[in-house]
Amino acid sequence: MVVTGVILAAGTASRFGSPKQLLPFDGAPLLERVAANAGGSALDRVIVVLGSAAEEIRSEVDLGRAEVADNRAFGAGCASSLRAGLAAAGDCAALMLLLGDQPGVTAAIIDRVLLAWRAQRPWAAVTDYRGTAGHPFVFSNAAFDELALLRGDKAVWGLIERFPDRIERIEVDEELPPDIDSPADLERALAHWRNARRDISC
Repeated sequence: MVVTGVILAAGTASRFGSPKQLLPFDGAPLLERVAANAGGSALDRVIVVLGSAAEEIRSEVDLGRAEVADNRAFGAGCASSLRAGLAAAGDCAALMLLLGDQPGVTAAIIDRVLLAWRAQRPWAAVTDYRGTAGHPFVFSNAAFDELALLRGDKAVWGLIERFPDRIERIEVDEELPPDIDSPADLERALAHWRNARRDISC
């Protein structure tokens, strides 16, 4: 029952003026932190979908055990990266979708969601952070045909809204980890990251 993690990291991040995936984040590139989280989890495979600045990212980021899928159509929106990841994943029981700019989704969170999905095997699941839905999302292979039809940005959220009766909410007793769309988000994500590390060390 193979579950493949797909990290969506193909965007242009034009608001930062340079590849967001390479932003310094507590001593390493941002995407390296995200890949390390997924690589340190119990996911059977990990795929990182790259698009904008792919060559630069490959040369500067240690992706660990993650494989790379190229999305040449990254300008068409996030759903194009999802489809690239789906194609690269091939035959598997489920996909877990992760964001390349959300380093606070730790290996422990990934494993908690993965264990809960394996126990119930719903059509799809979202992570519930104290009442707020967020990533990781998990989609069983029964949902793959629907995923392949998605287009544009935020399309996965639309799919979840269309089929509420098929979606399991997996509760995680933590604040929703910030994703990074602006410099202010970066500061919030760093604070969240350092607080989480402090809690682990106590």
